[in-house]
Amino acid sequence: MSKRKLFTARRWGWLWVLLAGALLGAALLAGTATVMHKTSDTEFCVSCHSMQQPLAEYQGSVHFQNTKGIRAECADCHVPHQPVSYLKTKVMALKDVWGEMTGKIDTPEKYEAHKLAMAQSVWKTLKENDSATCRSCHSYEAMDVLGQRPEARQQHPVAIKNGETCIDCHKGVAHILPDMSSLAAAGAGELTSAAARTPDSATTLYSISTQPFWLSADARQHNAGNLMPSTELNVVKREGNMVEADVNGWQQDGVSEVFYAAQGKRILSVLLGDEARTQLKTLSTATDADTGLVWHSVALRVWVPKTQLIDDKQKIWHYAADMMSANCTGCHGLTALDRFNANQWIGVVKGMAPRTSLTQEQLRVLTQYVQQHASDMQAEKTANQ
Repeated sequence: MSKRKLFTARRWGWLWVLLAGALLGAALLAGTATVMHKTSDTEFCVSCHSMQQPLAEYQGSVHFQNTKGIRAECADCHVPHQPVSYLKTKVMALKDVWGEMTGKIDTPEKYEAHKLAMAQSVWKTLKENDSATCRSCHSYEAMDVLGQRPEARQQHPVAIKNGETCIDCHKGVAHILPDMSSLAAAGAGELTSAAARTPDSATTLYSISTQPFWLSADARQHNAGNLMPSTELNVVKREGNMVEADVNGWQQDGVSEVFYAAQGKRILSVLLGDEARTQLKTLSTATDADTGLVWHSVALRVWVPKTQLIDDKQKIWHYAADMMSANCTGCHGLTALDRFNANQWIGVVKGMAPRTSLTQEQLRVLTQYVQQHASDMQAEKTANQ
């Protein structure tokens, strides 16, 4: 065979190889795309036995059925649209296949046991990617804020201003929120650890929980009452593990059992036993202009174990804010603290408490948080500045 014919034959041979490679590549690409697409549709997602509980939750949500007739499928919320993130998500989903094979959540009990961890994983991803899948349908720019319901009309401008992302307020939009009690318990543990590190040089302290107090340094006696979470104490002296401090507040005329953090506002600071009532000092008296009720500015000197006191009130508020975010956003979004005044917040928290997994102690901390950041407390702080 001549060199020319040999070169021509080889050239055609390479062309056939390239053509075959291109066809094979196209077939593989089409096959991969088909597999990726089929394994992202809702029918596939819920085909596993372990997905029946998430399916039931989803079917009860506004993303499944609504007045607009627009349905968000599983992939719309759980699979990003950007190519790299899409591929990464699909690869990471192999762990779900393994979980199904090993029966990790194949019973309602196992599902509930792992639900919080699964939810936190999704929340973390959405926080990191600025709620990318949510924003593929929803965007601040496209919202007619004035046409929204009152709650959303009030909250969305705040979220836009603060640079918040969707998952900050909408954790329970398609699935029932998991039991958050372990998170709240962990937050309480962190507060206790922080209290143990509070320096003895601190002159202003705050109770991290409902805390018994005494009228002497001898804590072996029956306590004389209780301080509420976040109550402020001004240190007088220390003796061993006990702290002597002054507590100031307001007491309504004729109501001797308690006193409050602010005049005219039912923000509980101290519950008083019989002996403590006799030790209470009245500093001044004022009449509330709105109600005509007489209020007394009062002070009480108490002894408290230092193990339940902290010098940074913001740590208590951070703990409370996390509880509010975890337990309230599923139904309401993150309600602005100045939505209600201090007295109104009492009824709001009591009304919503049965729908949460919070203990009575955790509810006390949360109540203190929302009350002390209420609309009329903000006005009072501004007036005093």
